[in-house]
Amino acid sequence: MIKLYKTLLIISACFIHTQAFTQDDLLSLADDNTAPKNEKVIATFKGFKVINAQSTETVKAKTLDFCVAHRFGNIGTQSGGGGHTLYGLDNSADIRISFAYGITDNITIGVGRSKEKELIDGLIKYRFLTQTTNNKIPVSVAFYGNMSYNPQDANQFYAGTAQNANFKQNDIYRFAYTSQLIIARKFGSRFSMEILPTYQHRNFVLGNINPDNGAEETNDLFAIGAAARLKLTKRVCLIVDYFHSFSKYRTNNPVTPFYNPLALGIEIETGGHVFHLNFTNSAGIIENNFIPNTTDSWLKGGFKFGFNISRVFNIGKPKK
Repeated sequence: MIKLYKTLLIISACFIHTQAFTQDDLLSLADDNTAPKNEKVIATFKGFKVINAQSTETVKAKTLDFCVAHRFGNIGTQSGGGGHTLYGLDNSADIRISFAYGITDNITIGVGRSKEKELIDGLIKYRFLTQTTNNKIPVSVAFYGNMSYNPQDANQFYAGTAQNANFKQNDIYRFAYTSQLIIARKFGSRFSMEILPTYQHRNFVLGNINPDNGAEETNDLFAIGAAARLKLTKRVCLIVDYFHSFSKYRTNNPVTPFYNPLALGIEIETGGHVFHLNFTNSAGIIENNFIPNTTDSWLKGGFKFGFNISRVFNIGKPKK
């Protein structure tokens, strides 16, 4: 817990404005040197997502973002990888295809389908605050919500459920929800960072007990995420994100070990495409999978190669 508190203190400190970041540095975020003093800061993050974490970026109005995300199998031999699986490339942990549409410049809706647990999901993101170059608004803030439905066969979905004559299957159990507040700041022209307080509710959990501490699995789960982007060149950036879940059931569970998802990657922009090449210990791609269900450890070779490819299409009426 001491390490966690130190981490949270460091994250919080990064969001405190100091005189080191001068107004001239903030104005340099714009492409030219004649930007108004009260202009909105753009491109805090380049993509709709960092790696696993959502960003404060939204899809522009009347624009469609098509994204394909892929996670291969574990690389390390201790976690089932190694040369016989071409270090995980023979396997596929998760694949997600999604579409996101900009209703306005600040409101995005979307749908997606994941291989992991066959989840079908709908999402909404609303950026209601945007950082300005004069620091009158020091951060960008967005709300993100996701609702997923699990259509697996009943034998798969209810696997592990204790036999109970009074238990009745119900489709409402198949829904899970994630709500996030995304708070981001762009520090100068090269570095951006965000934190993501997160709440999840799953309508159905097995209710297992952690034998190490007696804590029971619960429907509600709280987590906090952090993400950062460092610009290396005009088109290449280093990106990272991490989530810590506050769940006693997941702490030192000897039956089913759980780990916090950590992802590292490179972001490459080429015209209308944004590529993310990354490594992460999470098998799932969306929040309702990777936050509660990451069971692989970086230290045991349980990290996977993956990529996100995004392509933007303008589907609005052409201007005359």
